[in-house]
Amino acid sequence: MRKKLLKKYNIFDKVIIDKNEEIFFQIFKNESIRVERIVSNGQKSPENFWYEQEENEYILLLSGNAILEFEDFEVELKKGDCLNIEAMQKHRVKFTSLDEPTIWFAVFY
Repeated sequence: MRKKLLKKYNIFDKVIIDKNEEIFFQIFKNESIRVERIVSNGQKSPENFWYEQEENEYILLLSGNAILEFEDFEVELKKGDCLNIEAMQKHRVKFTSLDEPTIWFAVFY
């Protein structure tokens, strides 16, 4: 049996701390799914901006804290929390940690 070449990486390697912008790292992508690591350092959505994506989004918070705001409620997230956001569900990032990176594992499908 022939071994496949696999690319190994650690989700916590090369975490860039940039207070000016979020850092997006694409882990995998094909026609139906996209997997990303997102690193936030105090960033939040602009005033009056809402995501309304055409795809579902599953998120797992690997480190830090965040608050996601929906039209009529908020969800506080801490390390280890998971959330599935349905396609076209309006949401925004209200808060991410100021004193440590907030690292998101996001699957868009």
